[in-house]
This record gives sequence, C-alpha cells and structure tokens, in this order.
Amino acid sequence: MRHGKSAYPSGTPDQERPLAERGRREAALAGRWMADDGLTVDAVLCSTAVRTRQTLQHTGIDAPATFVEDIYGGDADDVCEAVRLHAPADAATILVIGHEPGMPDTAMTLDPAAHIPRFPTSAYAVVETETAWDQLGLTPDSTAHMTRLAIPRE
Repeated sequence: MRHGKSAYPSGTPDQERPLAERGRREAALAGRWMADDGLTVDAVLCSTAVRTRQTLQHTGIDAPATFVEDIYGGDADDVCEAVRLHAPADAATILVIGHEPGMPDTAMTLDPAAHIPRFPTSAYAVVETETAWDQLGLTPDSTAHMTRLAIPRE
C-alpha cells in the first residue's frame, strides 16, 4: 500500500509530513475495502515516515506493526529485504505501507506480468505468493501473482 495523500506544511522535513484530510479519508476507505475483500492482515511492515504511520492508523487495521526505516525511500529490493527480515514466518497476510516508487516497483518485481499504469496515494496491490517470507524476491522463478490493484476513491 502506498501512503495516503500527504500535506505539505512549510518547513516540515519530508519524513515528518502528515496526511492531508483527503489522505485520512482515503486510507480509511482502503481499510474498509480490504475488509470487504476479506483480507485479514496478520502483520504490518510500515515505513517510519509520519504519513505512513498515519495511513496505518486510519485504515483501522490493528495487526502487530513493525516500523522499518529501509522502506522509506526503498526500492523493490529494499522492500523485499524488509519482508525477509521482519515478516513473521507464521503470518499468512502482511501489509506493507510505503512510498512510490517502492510500492508499485515491488509488486511489478514480484509479478513481472503485472501491469500497473498508475499507483496513486492510498492505492494497494494484493500480491499472492507461496514463497516463504524469508525467501521473498530471492529467486527469479517467483510464484507471486498480483490479484488486485485498488485505488480507494469515493
């Protein structure tokens, strides 16, 4: 999931930018859509940025969360490494909340056949795999398939 739409308060460093009102609304909508889709999140890996933490809060997802610095500004390799290092082995479904281009690039790296024309704020991709979390992204013959791309808008 990409974080919700952020605000741009003057003088605020990028990592400390909060969500805008629109970002809070759309993150909440994303959480409702995930629940409506039957996604039960067992664990969350979240960038350390304020806007990603607030996105998690507004989704209403209450799974255990780990905040990972490398997701902030990370590319697909960094995101997969964060999953390998921090995802609980027994978690069936994890939610990773990060930034662009890391989030769409990760989905397309795991499923090269996936076509993501755009990945705006609050968007999320559901990527299913049989690969163990500690092996994610390490082999070119990944079993991952993107099954949904959602862009929460009312």
